[in-house]
Amino acid sequence: MRDNRPAYWRRWMAGAVGGGGEPPLIAPARRMVRADRFYTAHLGFTAPDLAAARETAVGYAEALSVLRPELALGASAVSPADDWQRAERLFCGAVGPDDERCVDVAGHPGFHHAPGPGGLGWGDGDVV
Repeated sequence: MRDNRPAYWRRWMAGAVGGGGEPPLIAPARRMVRADRFYTAHLGFTAPDLAAARETAVGYAEALSVLRPELALGASAVSPADDWQRAERLFCGAVGPDDERCVDVAGHPGFHHAPGPGGLGWGDGDVV
């Protein structure tokens, strides 16, 4: 090889120098494209105690899920603002027979319920 300038080198590696034709305009990706990642939005608000904070957070999560259906309600949690390690789930999230998840609040009594009006109910019924 007599010339190692970048343009010549790229053409030679692509096979265009020895009559191999024109190199492709767009090279294939070198890395696999990553799948969508899960992100968390933290919303701050004040409440007198944890029970009131949980109720307010459930209201916010349900209202946001109406506006943005892609919101993952099952991943919603509440925690003190200065202690995120103590996050508590807001919704039950129990897996049903058809792989749907329960959308009732965490710790609810009775059947689990799938999302939507008339969603499938499963579980132990009204046994607490």
